[in-house]
Amino acid sequence: MAEQLDRPFAVISDIHGNLDALQAVLADIDERQIKHIVCLGDVVGYGPQPAECLDLVMERCAACLMGNHDYGVLYEPYSFNVGAEAACFWTRSALAAEGDEARRNRRWAYLGAMKLRLVVTTDNERLSEIAFVHGSPRKPINEYVFPDDVYTNPAKIHSLFERFGKVCFVGHTHVPGVFFDTPDFYGPDELDGEYELSANYKSLINVGSVGQPRDRDSRASYGIVDDEKVTFVRVPYDIDAVVEKINAISELEDYLGTRLQEGR
Repeated sequence: MAEQLDRPFAVISDIHGNLDALQAVLADIDERQIKHIVCLGDVVGYGPQPAECLDLVMERCAACLMGNHDYGVLYEPYSFNVGAEAACFWTRSALAAEGDEARRNRRWAYLGAMKLRLVVTTDNERLSEIAFVHGSPRKPINEYVFPDDVYTNPAKIHSLFERFGKVCFVGHTHVPGVFFDTPDFYGPDELDGEYELSANYKSLINVGSVGQPRDRDSRASYGIVDDEKVTFVRVPYDIDAVVEKINAISELEDYLGTRLQEGR
């Protein structure tokens, strides 16, 4: 059953234990007086402060979906590279080390209750439903939808567009932009930072990553949905401080900090 969500609202994704980036994004959201936030998952994994990020998401988000790293920490990592797998196991141990039993149990319960898919109703008659997943409408947890897929695998794009109504928000690749079923893809720069929603055609929208952008822009990324428009927002934060935190944890590979500086 679809849930109600009034606009404007923010869509965030792929925080990956990066508390500094999350706090910067939440401050930007507060400054814009946006009350509702949907998180597309991967709250944890890679970054040095998974517990604190979980606490903030629990406090601030109207809903949070399960990402592949959330799933990997809760159950087992699937098809992770060596560095990602090590970060997953470290994250699990960090959450388990919480001395406050009630707080520890609350975090684990929140991870376990994350939905795979969310469909919300809006007050716009032309766009009455909006879908949200972490990976893709076909495989919500772990299917990547890359910009290059519009050229290398157009059948995949057509298949994905058969699985939702007019609009679907995704994360997972950490690359923001809008897919169309033609198929085609446009990044935020090509859209002048905004995309006008339409009842006449479908769109699959990636809001990018809060905690680990991979589009060569190191600033945190998120999206705002207001009336019939999606705005892509970039927020600077103290990346060097996060790199220091990562380097201080032996179980986390150094490249997890370096990639933050390079936005890759």
